[in-house]
Amino acid sequence: MRLHAEVLDEMEGQEEEGAVVASAVLSPPLIGAAVAAATAPRLVVGYALTKKKVKSFLQPKLLLLARKNGISFVSIDESLPLSEQGPFDVILHKITSKEWQQVLEDYHEEHPEVTVLDPPNAIEHLNNRQSMLEEVADLNLSNFYGEVCTPRQLVITKDPSSIPTAVAMAGLTLPLVAKPLVVDGTSKGHELYLAYDEASLSMLDPPLVLQEFINHGGILFKVYIIGETVQVVRRFSLPDVNTYDLLNNVGIYRLPRVSCAAASADDADLDPLIAAFSYMIELPPRPLLEKLGRELRSRLGLRLFNVDMIRELGTKDRYYIIDINYFPGFGKMPGYEHMFTDFLLSLAQSKYKRYLSGT
Repeated sequence: MRLHAEVLDEMEGQEEEGAVVASAVLSPPLIGAAVAAATAPRLVVGYALTKKKVKSFLQPKLLLLARKNGISFVSIDESLPLSEQGPFDVILHKITSKEWQQVLEDYHEEHPEVTVLDPPNAIEHLNNRQSMLEEVADLNLSNFYGEVCTPRQLVITKDPSSIPTAVAMAGLTLPLVAKPLVVDGTSKGHELYLAYDEASLSMLDPPLVLQEFINHGGILFKVYIIGETVQVVRRFSLPDVNTYDLLNNVGIYRLPRVSCAAASADDADLDPLIAAFSYMIELPPRPLLEKLGRELRSRLGLRLFNVDMIRELGTKDRYYIIDINYFPGFGKMPGYEHMFTDFLLSLAQSKYKRYLSGT
């Protein structure tokens, strides 16, 4: 992986759900459009996406650029047998039902030449917040300009009355962020709550994950992975919690999804200084992101995902991964249509080379 474009410094448009402050793109050498068009056959991408994902991802700019490069997107009808549709070179999907996963696995067994983005069993790994961060916990990136950790967390599957005792036994430090255990593709799966005192923990609704809250200066880094391309974007996040907050707040508070919601400084309740100078906050170092992207692609077996990462307040190189999401809102990134088109062209070129070599 190497740097593909210099740091961008622009705000996203009205369709962007988060407040992007700046971004940097890292990628391998890309296949030129002319070369790909001349040497690779036309690429047919079948997609099975929700209406919301179709609207946010298959934007006119992407469709136009793809068409110019010989790539066509074809909607998959889930009511019809997949074997009766196509033929496809690539299947792009984000449907969470067990029925669809089985259909896709059966289809890929019969048509191994079709690239499935991504394997359902690998995606399933990210749909549970207990297993989601397992591949991160033992990462050793200390030689790559930073330390990447995961927050201490506790999984609660039942009996909310036992939560205060379980938290005390685990030695977790308040406040705690409560997240649903299962990521089911709905807004409920992304609801967040902040618990300030142990007595209120029994008000929570399992199954859930409790993560220690880590002060991070109100800034979150969204690291997007598209194949071998990595783009990191600054986003506004939750404000830090100080001693005064802990002494003067009790109970459980629902948190706004400021990392992806329309987050102005006011919406996110940010310190005005954070909002004013967030663009000056240093991005994670390039070698660290390159190594992180390679490691997670290999460990997760995925090519389309993003990582939510924060830097602990008061440190220069200690980062925490707090979430990993499959096929996130790529349409919110500046220039995503070029990155995704190049990624598809690289798949076409690889397939064409295999065809010529007879493998």
